[in-house]
Amino acid sequence: MRESFPHSLSSSRHGDPCVMVIFGASGDLATRKLLPTLYNLAKKEYLPPDFGLIGLAVQPHSEDEFRERVRASLKEFASAPDDCKFCDWIIERLSYLPGNFREAETYARLKPLLAQMEQTHHTTGNCLFYLATGPDLFGEIIRNLADSGLTRENGGYWRRVIIEKPFGSDLSSAKALNLQIKSLLSEQQIYRIDHYLGKETVQNILVFRFSNGIFEPIWNRRYIDSVQITVAETLGVEQRGRYYDTTGSLRDMVPSHILQLLALTAMEPPISFQADAVRDEQAKILHAVQDMSPESVLSRAVRGQYGVGVVDGQAVPAYRNEPNVAQESHTDTFVALKFSIDNWRWVDVPFYVRTGKRLKKRASEIVIQFRRAPLVLFRETPVEQLSPNLLVLHIQPDEGISLQFGAKVPGPMVRIGSVNMDFKYVDHFGAEPSTGYERLLYDCMIGDATLFQRADMVEAGWSVIEPVLDVWRALPARNFPNYAAGTWGPKEADDLLERDHRHWNVPF
Repeated sequence: MRESFPHSLSSSRHGDPCVMVIFGASGDLATRKLLPTLYNLAKKEYLPPDFGLIGLAVQPHSEDEFRERVRASLKEFASAPDDCKFCDWIIERLSYLPGNFREAETYARLKPLLAQMEQTHHTTGNCLFYLATGPDLFGEIIRNLADSGLTRENGGYWRRVIIEKPFGSDLSSAKALNLQIKSLLSEQQIYRIDHYLGKETVQNILVFRFSNGIFEPIWNRRYIDSVQITVAETLGVEQRGRYYDTTGSLRDMVPSHILQLLALTAMEPPISFQADAVRDEQAKILHAVQDMSPESVLSRAVRGQYGVGVVDGQAVPAYRNEPNVAQESHTDTFVALKFSIDNWRWVDVPFYVRTGKRLKKRASEIVIQFRRAPLVLFRETPVEQLSPNLLVLHIQPDEGISLQFGAKVPGPMVRIGSVNMDFKYVDHFGAEPSTGYERLLYDCMIGDATLFQRADMVEAGWSVIEPVLDVWRALPARNFPNYAAGTWGPKEADDLLERDHRHWNVPF
C-alpha cells in the first residue's frame, strides 16, 4: 500500500511522480539550498506524493548517517521543527549511494536503486538528475548516465538533467559543452538552471510589463531614457577563492544573472507563455546586443577589485588577502558595462549594468528611468530641473516595486519634491520561507522550461561579453585594488554614467 502525503494534495498542483537524484548530495548547494527547497515544496503541497530521493556523493556515509545529515540540514537551513512530519516524509523516501562520479560502476549500482525506488514509491520511471557538482564534472556525469542507459526515455516516462552554472568559462568552452551534452541528450531533457530566475520579482517582470495597460505602451525608447541593472553584494569571496580567482565577476555574473535580467526587461511580447515562445524573444534580445569593438571596451567596460575597507561596521581584508587568492591577482571582483540594443524598441537607450563584491549594500534591482518632461512650463518658477521618474524593480533582499514621481511641496512657492509609491511582496502577500529554487524545481517536475536557458541563449550570452574578455586578457589591470570594500566600486564606474550626464541610482 502506498504511503500518503502528510496532508491532502490537490492533484492539479503537485509535480509529476519522480525520483530526484542529487549528484554532490553532501555539498554546500544541496545542504543549504536543495534539501530545504524540497522541504518548502512539501509543506506547500507541490511535491508529488509518489516521490523518491537519492543522494550521491563520494563520502562513504551509511544510509542512516546521511539521513541524519539531511535532518540536520532541514533543521538548520529550513527552520524545520524537531517534531517534523514533512522531514519524516522526505527521509522515508531517501536513499544514499556513495561512489565516484567518474566511474561506470557507480552508475551500474544506481540503475537497480532507481528500479527499486520506482517499485516502492510508484514513481512511474520519471527521473530528475541534479548536477550539484563542479562544472568540470558536468560532461562526464552526463556521458556516464547516457552510457548506462539512464537518460533513455521509453514507455512514456521522462528523464531530465539539471545543470548548475557556470555553463562554460567563455564562448568556445560553452559551445563545446553544449555540443557534448546535446550529443547525449535532447534539448528538452536539459535544464540549465539560474537560481536568480526563481525570485518572485524576476518572474513578475513579464506579468508587470504585459498585464498592465499603464506601463505596456510606454516600455520603449520614446518614453524610457535609460535602464540600470545592479547586483551588489556585501560579501567577499568567502571560501570560494580558488574558484573565484579563475573566474571573476564578469564571468560569474554577467552571462547568466545580469543578461537574463536584461533580456526579460527588454524582450518583445511573446506570442504565448509557452517555454520556447518566451525563450525565443529572450534569445532575440541577446543577439541584438551591440557588439563591442576593442576600442569601445576601453570606454564602455569598467573592472575593479576591492581593497581593505569596512562593511557593516566590520573591517574586512583586501581581495588579494582572502584565502586561496593569488597575492598579485588581476581577477575582477566588480564590473560595470554599458550595453546598446540594436532593435526598433531600444535604439539609443543605454543599458547600464554593474555587479560586484564587498559593496556598500546588498541589493539587486532594475531601474527604469523615464525621459524628463519639458521644463518650459516651469520657467517662471524656482524649479531649475525636473527629476526623472524612476520605476525600480527590487529583486533582493526586499522584493517589491517602487515608482518615483514629482509632486508639489505644500506652500506658496512652486517647489517639486520626489515621492515614492512602494509595493513590497511581504506586505501584500506575506512572507514565505524560500531558497529561490522552489519554482525552478517544481517547473522541472512538470516539464516547464520557461525559466531555463536554452543552448542558443547560453552561447549568445557568452558572445556578448567575449570582446570584453579578450581585451582584459590582453591588457591585465594595472591599478588593482581600485576600490575600498564598503563603497559602491571604482570611480571609473561613476564616470561611465557621468559622461552621459547620468548617475547610478543608490539602492535604499
